[in-house]
Formats: sequence, structure tokens, C-alpha cells
Amino acid sequence: MKYFIMSDIHGSAAACEKALAHFHALKCDKIILLGDVLYHGPRNPLPENYAPALVAQMLNPLAHNIIACRGNCDSEVDQMVLAFPISADYACIADDGIRIFASHGHIYAPAKQTANETIVAGSKVPPLSPNDIELFGHIHEQHLYKTQAGVLVCNPGSTSLPKNDSPAGFAVYEKSEIALYDMEGRELKRMSCK
Repeated sequence: MKYFIMSDIHGSAAACEKALAHFHALKCDKIILLGDVLYHGPRNPLPENYAPALVAQMLNPLAHNIIACRGNCDSEVDQMVLAFPISADYACIADDGIRIFASHGHIYAPAKQTANETIVAGSKVPPLSPNDIELFGHIHEQHLYKTQAGVLVCNPGSTSLPKNDSPAGFAVYEKSEIALYDMEGRELKRMSCK
């Protein structure tokens, strides 16, 4: 199974259209959507081509391919226009013996590595085993690293509103590997969970 991982579209029809073009070009099977789909949120500027209804129209035909989590900007009214559920705070996916824990990151914060490689415990994240994967969004920055416990942590970044000099982008998971991409489709980094 090949998974296309994206987060923080924030109602940008331009970013959603570009991301979905990469989903099709890379011949992915499923989309893991890590929240903040339609609304831009009160702390964010309006993204390029802000059109939440159009984003819903682009995603709804792919509903059978989408595994989604609720972000802090997603609401009940958003669920009313989307043809796939976004009300769960997390999703667990099993792929060839690898457990993938996916959340937006505002409730289930990932473990973090400090400069001296000390692990700071994440908030409410279930116990993960070596070679498991933790996906999160929320901070609008791309990250891909392995914890000392052997868990591969990935943030695909925001498709529309990148922060802190991170590129806008997405990630792809297949056969125990995750690759980060920018929105032009250039691979930036790749790591294996094994």
C-alpha cells in the first residue's frame, strides 16, 4: 500500500489541487489527511485561493481513499460538507506489520528530540514500539527523524501555509519508508522505519 500524507490544507484550493495532482502522479493508493482541512483558523492568514467549499468538492470524490484525523481548526460544520469522517482525534493503521499512529498533533503531541538527543515524552501518545511510525501535522513544518526508541516520526508540513522556513509539502509512505516532498514534487528526505 502506498500512502500519500498531507496536512493543514486550511481551505486552499490551489494547494489541494496541487497535492492531489501529486497523489495521482505518484500512483498512491490512500491519503492520510492529518487535519485542518477547510478552515484557515484565526491565527493564520488566508491561504492562496481560499475556497473551502472547492476543497471539499475536490476531496469528496476520493472519500473511499481517505483516512482522516480531526485538526484543531476542523469543526462539526466541516464534517457536514465532507463525505469522509474527520471527527476522530487519531487513526491507527497497520501496514505489513508496521503500526502507523496518525494525529493532527494538537492533542497527541509527538515525542521530541532536543539538540543533545534527549527524548522529551510526547503528550498522550500511546506506547509505540521500535519500527512504528508516528505522523502528525499542526506545526506547519516538515520533520522526519527516528527517536532513540526506534519510532519514526514524520510531519509532512503544511500544503498551504508553511512556517519557520519549512517548505510547503507532503510525504509518501511505502514499504517501510517515508519520503518528504516539497509542493513541486521534489524529494527532500527519505528514511526507513526499520
